[in-house]
Amino acid sequence: MTDTILHMVGHAGTDVDHRKVGSGTDLSTFRLAATPRRWDRAQRQYVDGTTNWITVQCWRELAVHVRDSIRRGDPVVVVGKLKTEQWTKEEVSNSRFVLEATSVGHDLSRGVSRFRKTPRQVEAAPDDSSEALAAVQEIEGAEAVTYVDDGPRPLKDAS
Repeated sequence: MTDTILHMVGHAGTDVDHRKVGSGTDLSTFRLAATPRRWDRAQRQYVDGTTNWITVQCWRELAVHVRDSIRRGDPVVVVGKLKTEQWTKEEVSNSRFVLEATSVGHDLSRGVSRFRKTPRQVEAAPDDSSEALAAVQEIEGAEAVTYVDDGPRPLKDAS
């Protein structure tokens, strides 16, 4: 099955709504407003067309970055997969388009922005040093040693 990928240029029409869903997955949503402009020869000026509104969903790390970076009114470029959400309320079937974002950024044709890379969160490995030391000592029959903050110290009773 082929996904429908598109990009939209417009303005963040609402504040970013950020929340945790399911088992703690980050989700940010906002409404994107895209208004086409064209030159009208008869009026000798630009005229605005009908504004297109679409809900943008951002998941996981992108959701956190969007929450921290995008504000209502910001000019943005969004790339993502076009999805249809369907639901029934009071026996009436409803649907709407949602743009599930893969990338979101400020539209630099309308201003400047500063990029700040966020450090990656690395999960700390469990501290198995005392268990590993006990296993080595058992195997080698070495003197029992315990580790404290300022270095190794022999145990008083090694048995």
